[in-house]
Amino acid sequence: MMMQPEQIFTEKVLADLFPPERSNEFFDALFGDADEGAYDIALRFAAYDRATQTLQFNLDLHERPGRCLVCNLTAGLPQVFSRHPIINLNGLVTDIGRLLGDKVVCDQWQLGRTVQEEQSLHRIPLSIRLKNA
Repeated sequence: MMMQPEQIFTEKVLADLFPPERSNEFFDALFGDADEGAYDIALRFAAYDRATQTLQFNLDLHERPGRCLVCNLTAGLPQVFSRHPIINLNGLVTDIGRLLGDKVVCDQWQLGRTVQEEQSLHRIPLSIRLKNA
């Protein structure tokens, strides 16, 4: 039996899994200058559905001061994030799996469509289906 995901995925653990500096690394690779980025990316635990054995996370995109976070900027990000080596979702999911212990493994993951929560906050849902080891 794994621990309660809420106990595992604390703010500190999430920041270790997806460090704040990864946003700057992403924009440096994309634009050649980290200051060109319009948002900072943060990993947030959302929920665990026991019935489907699915962990729900969000990649929160927080608008940077003086920048504009608009839908046409973030709509295509799930496809970009899913394969970008700096975002490294395969590695992130592997790291999440290690935290769950040896009774379950991450079976598969997928990113959902970008959701605009507020003008300055967009979210990309990350679902990870688990299976018994």
